[in-house]
Amino acid sequence: MNKPKKSVRRKTSGVTIDEVAALAGVSPMTVSRAINQGKVRDDTRERVMRAVKALGYTPNLAASTLAAAQHTRIALIYTNPSGAYLRELLVGLLRGASNAAIQLVIHYWDNLDAAAERKAARALNGRVDGVILPPPLCESPVAVTELVKAGIPVVAIASGHLRDDVSCVRIDDFHAGKEMTEHLIQQGHTRIGFIRGRNDLSASARRYDGFVTALHDAGLEVEPGLVQQGDYTYRSGLAAAELLLAHPRPPTAIFASNDDMAAAAISVAHRRGLDVPRDLSVVGFDDTSAATTVWPELTTLHQPIAEMADAAIDILLRTIRHRGDDTRVLTDHVLPHGLVMRDSVAHPPRR
Repeated sequence: MNKPKKSVRRKTSGVTIDEVAALAGVSPMTVSRAINQGKVRDDTRERVMRAVKALGYTPNLAASTLAAAQHTRIALIYTNPSGAYLRELLVGLLRGASNAAIQLVIHYWDNLDAAAERKAARALNGRVDGVILPPPLCESPVAVTELVKAGIPVVAIASGHLRDDVSCVRIDDFHAGKEMTEHLIQQGHTRIGFIRGRNDLSASARRYDGFVTALHDAGLEVEPGLVQQGDYTYRSGLAAAELLLAHPRPPTAIFASNDDMAAAAISVAHRRGLDVPRDLSVVGFDDTSAATTVWPELTTLHQPIAEMADAAIDILLRTIRHRGDDTRVLTDHVLPHGLVMRDSVAHPPRR
């Protein structure tokens, strides 16, 4: 009796990347880089591609996409003194990097002068595929110029100073400042103190311009003594609030250009025995964690910092993907802002 012949099942699992690597005499990682146009030597790439052809290797498209993303390095370069702002920024960046499976590297440029900034920017050439610049570095002419000169795509976060060689993610700071001031005016305030942000940032100027415009539209004048300079730090907010509240006719409300300085203004008011908001209304800008860790919680202008960071990663990845195109499309991405009303605003006291 003849035994039935066993059917012969042909192996269909395909060639693996390890087999290609073995034939080419390189590591699987090098094979992945060569296939996905990563950085490898020309002769190595040729050797890998010969092995791919000889073995009939077909890369898994999903795996290739993931591998390409894993080889993408995006740098965040920061020197922002606000811890609350930085936390919000990192939430968005880590979320975006995780979703895209890219490598995020973080550089802290601590009070570098122009020469040191130029050197640090040049050192990134060949090490990263893109750079995200939050304030204040988003408007550093030295850093931006050197990075662009090196061919590194740059996305500036929260910059109102638009350039023709970098993309930007921002909100409309002018209308945001105007809306917050209009809210205070609608509550009956006519003597509103303002704490400005850093002079070297266009967003600071645009928030102040919105403040001034809202006053003028309401028939109110800007009193120089009710405008004080800050630099977005808590300490600068303390100094500015002391000057405002020491004025012979102090304001009934203070609008600080960020939450850190607004929190400082509340602290000064408490130290002077003032009740917030019964004696003094205080508002901030950004809607960071600082807005809800003070008493009373701050009415503030919500700037979607985490979403801005997420959008910056998306813009960079699209730019990197089309780097070889003849035309480069730069993006000015404006996200919506919103007024967040909490407990730090009331009608002005009767005096």
